Amino acid sequence: MKIAVSVSEKERAKGPESPYFKALAATGVRPEEIQMVSAADEGRVSSEAFDGILFTGGEDVDPKLYDEEIKYGNVKVNRARDDFEMALLDDGIESRLPILGICRGIQMINVRFGGTLYQDLKNDTALERDHKQQGSRGEPTHSVTVTEPDSLLHGIFTGICRVNSLHHQAVKRLGRGLKVTARSEDGLVEAVELAGDYPFFLAVQWHPEEMFGERPEQRKIFEQFVAQCRERAGKRTPSP
Repeated sequence: MKIAVSVSEKERAKGPESPYFKALAATGVRPEEIQMVSAADEGRVSSEAFDGILFTGGEDVDPKLYDEEIKYGNVKVNRARDDFEMALLDDGIESRLPILGICRGIQMINVRFGGTLYQDLKNDTALERDHKQQGSRGEPTHSVTVTEPDSLLHGIFTGICRVNSLHHQAVKRLGRGLKVTARSEDGLVEAVELAGDYPFFLAVQWHPEEMFGERPEQRKIFEQFVAQCRERAGKRTPSP
C-alpha cells in the first residue's frame, strides 16, 4: 500500500513529525507506505502509484480559479500547488482512489467541482464566531452536525461532534456533484462527499489530525480512509 499526502513545502519538511504523517502512522500505516508530495513533484507523481490520496491544509486556493480577484490582504495563494493538486485529484477520481480532504483540502475540492469560497469569513459574512481559533490546535471549539444520514460521515459519528477550527475561508457555493454532509452551528459547510457512488470520498473543514489522540471519532476518520486504501491495494496486488 502507498498513500500520497499532498502538502505544502513547509509541511513536507517536517517529514515524520507532520501531524498528518503521525495520524496515519497511528492507524498502523508504516512509514514506507506514506509518501508526502508537493507541487515540486509536478510531472513526477501519478495516481497509479498510490492507493489513496490525502489533501491537507495550507495556503488559500487562488480566487481566479472561481472567477474572482483577491479581495483581502490576508489571502495568500500558491497557484502551483492548486494546479498540482487539482490534476492529482482528477487522476485520483478517474482511478477511483480513496480521497480524504482536510481544511484547504475541502476548499480545493469544492473549487475543482465548480464551487466558490468565502475569501475571508470576517469580511465576507456576518458570522459572530471567529473560525480561526487561538491557542491549542487540538482543542475543540465548536460543534458540527451531520446533516446527511446517507453518508460516510454518518458512519463515523451521528448527531453532533465537537471539532477544532483553524480556517479563515470556507465553502460558499457548493460545487456540482458534491453533497453537504455536516454543518457548523452557524451554518457553514463543514464536510462534503461525492453525491454519486464512490468507494471513499470525504472532505472536512476541521483538522482531525490534530485531535485523533483524544477523540475516537477523529481517529475513525483516518481508520476508515486507511481501511479503504488497504482494500484498494489488495485488489491491485496480484496474488503470489
